[in-house]
Amino acid sequence: MSKAHRETIFVEQADIIEHIAYEGGQYVMRVNAPEIAQHAKAGQFAHISCDPMLAMRRPISIMRVSHQHGWVDFLYKAIGRGTKLLATRKAGEQISIMGPIGNPFKIDPDRPRALLIGGGVGMPPMVFLAETLKASSGNKPLAILGSEVPFPFTRRPSTIMVPGMPDGVIAGMPLLEDWNIPCRLASLQGYAGCFEGYVTDLARHWLKALSEEQRNEVIIYSCGPHPMLEAVAKLASEYNLPCQVSLEEFMACAVGGCAGCVVEVKTEHGPVMKRVCVDGPVFNAEQVF
Repeated sequence: MSKAHRETIFVEQADIIEHIAYEGGQYVMRVNAPEIAQHAKAGQFAHISCDPMLAMRRPISIMRVSHQHGWVDFLYKAIGRGTKLLATRKAGEQISIMGPIGNPFKIDPDRPRALLIGGGVGMPPMVFLAETLKASSGNKPLAILGSEVPFPFTRRPSTIMVPGMPDGVIAGMPLLEDWNIPCRLASLQGYAGCFEGYVTDLARHWLKALSEEQRNEVIIYSCGPHPMLEAVAKLASEYNLPCQVSLEEFMACAVGGCAGCVVEVKTEHGPVMKRVCVDGPVFNAEQVF
């Protein structure tokens, strides 16, 4: 059962299909939510009721959807009370999910060389965007993902050559590799095959290896912790590249009513306050950093 909210946001009583735990307190939950699956776009999120005893929902990015089968995947980390309660939910149970919410990433056909940079629980929107770009034969995306806890998937040596990658940086995400989308991983934890450093440092290696003509085709998309996004915005400015970032903020209602998730956004008329939930979560990087 579902009902529309503002004609674009749906509230569904979703069956949990599977709920898989990974190291580092990370979980991937697949739910049956056909309305959200049908309407969701890369960069949007859902507002999830974690437990019947907890009134306030939690915003979680959408990682994948199946239009055909009606399921939606979420990757999250159990940190606070809400997500720790969500982690106890079992397959077969029902949870209330509101979504999809927010403005998605905007694909620029004049910039077919997409660089996707995701960190931690900012990886899911990059996976969703990669799958979206996969459907367009003109796009040539590269995903660079970073984590300081074990990645929530089994790393696999990439078989896809990527210019500028340092020797030994060969680990990738199997799902993206299966889609023929090159991927490289970065971490400061010494994981085998991963770049020892920040995602922006690895991205710089790649950008330096491109010709000027190739760099003119690049657009950066990113989601992750605030310091990482700020570094990504600086990298984009350094190379004069367009960059879209998906912000992560605490929020209460997630539909624009409470204004508890506002950020300052630069406009041609001066700075204004925008709500991350409905005016974002995706913004042009130069507007918020």
